[in-house]
Amino acid sequence: MLISSVMPASELTVKPLRWWPQHADWSRYRLLLTLGENTPGQTFLYALRNSAAVAMTTTLLALLVGIPAAYTLSRFPRGKGWILSSVVATYMLPPVALLLPLYQMLARLGLLNTVWGLILVYCCIIMPFATWLLKSNFDTVPPEIEESGLVDGLSRFGVMTRITVPLALPGVVTTAIFAILLAWDEFFFALLFTNGLAAKTLPVAISDFTAGRATDYGLIMTAGVLAALPPVLIAVALQRGLLAGLTSGGVKG
Repeated sequence: MLISSVMPASELTVKPLRWWPQHADWSRYRLLLTLGENTPGQTFLYALRNSAAVAMTTTLLALLVGIPAAYTLSRFPRGKGWILSSVVATYMLPPVALLLPLYQMLARLGLLNTVWGLILVYCCIIMPFATWLLKSNFDTVPPEIEESGLVDGLSRFGVMTRITVPLALPGVVTTAIFAILLAWDEFFFALLFTNGLAAKTLPVAISDFTAGRATDYGLIMTAGVLAALPPVLIAVALQRGLLAGLTSGGVKG
């Protein structure tokens, strides 16, 4: 993608194929990063803003709900086995099976073509996955450590937030990364529930660049490179906290 993004349009389709551009063309990056009325840059930058808002808010809500739910299923499993099965079954439903009910729900709530509408839809999809993944990580934390915290006077909520979550921090970070990627890359619902700059996300915006009589494949590659950078940077930044989380949760005291 990077090579194609800086390759002139005349060289992208030449035969025999050229693997390296004779002269790098960086104009597409300036075009996409410049906000102008009715330009590809306007479409891309608005979509970038929407994707960032949707991915980060969905991940935050999924963790806020998923951590207590996963902890409850992990530490108090009696009579709740069917809940976890239902959670996993909900995540495994094909997206097309959820299309009509979700569309009717968003229409009644007035959330079609809105960022909050997409966040609501993505939470319904990502929360079950986050709960299941977090539950598996909480199972690896020895209950004896939590019992010592209860003896020292911590409440069950304090044990979860101050002992269990720090010890399972690598799993929490992994869940957060997966949630961000799922929300960032989702295309099906974003295509059907948005139709304007107010809520259109990056996958939909990039697909719009293929419309028209002539397709600038270099522009699509440029948008792909720029769209891939934020999740890569987020993953790198979050990975730096893995070792710190392990040492602070497992060695202290």
